[in-house]
Amino acid sequence: MRMTAAIMHAQGLPAPYVDSRPFRIEEVELDGPGEGEVLVEVKGAGLCHSDLSVLEGLRARPLPFVGGHEGAGIVREVGRGVTQYAPGDHVAMVAVSGCGQCRVCLAGRPGLCQGGSGPRSEGTLSTGSRRLRLADGGRLNHFSGISVYAQYAVVTPPSLVKIDPAVPLDVAALFGCAVVTGAGAIFNSAKVKPGASVAVIGLGGVGLTAVMAAREAGASRIIGIDVVPGKFDLARAVGATDCIDARDAHAVQQALDLTNGGVDHAFEVSGNLSALEMAQAMTVPGGEVVGVGLGRSNATFSVSQLKWVCEERVLRGSFMGGGEAQQDIPRYVDMYLRGRLPVEKLLSEHIGFDQLNQAFDLLSTGGVVRQILVPHGA
Repeated sequence: MRMTAAIMHAQGLPAPYVDSRPFRIEEVELDGPGEGEVLVEVKGAGLCHSDLSVLEGLRARPLPFVGGHEGAGIVREVGRGVTQYAPGDHVAMVAVSGCGQCRVCLAGRPGLCQGGSGPRSEGTLSTGSRRLRLADGGRLNHFSGISVYAQYAVVTPPSLVKIDPAVPLDVAALFGCAVVTGAGAIFNSAKVKPGASVAVIGLGGVGLTAVMAAREAGASRIIGIDVVPGKFDLARAVGATDCIDARDAHAVQQALDLTNGGVDHAFEVSGNLSALEMAQAMTVPGGEVVGVGLGRSNATFSVSQLKWVCEERVLRGSFMGGGEAQQDIPRYVDMYLRGRLPVEKLLSEHIGFDQLNQAFDLLSTGGVVRQILVPHGA
């Protein structure tokens, strides 16, 4: 079929993106689903900071590709051998899936599967197929195995999670990245306990979801930290007990004072190395720093070896929530439907293809939380 999609032909183009146009809106060809594949009509796709970092060239991807790694839609067709989904199912699409057979997959951590990461890095589906083509027949890559900045997507079943139709599809789009990542960092990676103190550095979609989840986990003190104070009202509305401007020279000391010596868990969500240093500085001896945000592929940071050992500090990575989307997302959806995870508060605005590049300008300034691309129009 022929459809409209947003294609990136070059990474690292300069801002403002409304002028450099890193995403070009084009008509492309999409083949139907092959064996073990599913065709989904995309109803909503989120704009995430991970998309922005790829746009900026911080992590190389095979070009050209159809963008977007966080979305939701309706199953329209299934390929041979697919039995767990049927036309009409509402689904969230997740950017990370595993092979289901290796050691880490069997341990319930498919996000760490090397067999799954290989096809993603090569721009194919996990089946090794490419179902996208440029209008002239030229090669066109998939992005993170889903490519949801398009009207339709062909994906494999491990990239899908069935969603209760009671969840609006624009909200459902957030579960595939923002929600599973932010909530999973709290519940799976850190296993935050009732009464714990938490700092979340970076109050975008993932960070604000972490704030919601920390409240649900029973954290007694939840400190939201960002360079944009305009986000603080929303942070308080979803569970933050305190907010700190990261630009304040005394930001770390404020956190230490609020928590009688430091937080139990500091979550760094921005992917910024200075923020990671801040997270280490505001954590209590015996506490934990959880790195959630993705930065430049070659970025490194240092740790005081003496403090790490003598103060029994923990440094932990949390990738895509550190769990299993197929199990976790239905649980988070239930929390949402019961009003425990007010994910709808993350929605900033709905946009069309013609607004996509300008929307990334807004995202780069921190002025929005989650914009939703509506591929078929509002």
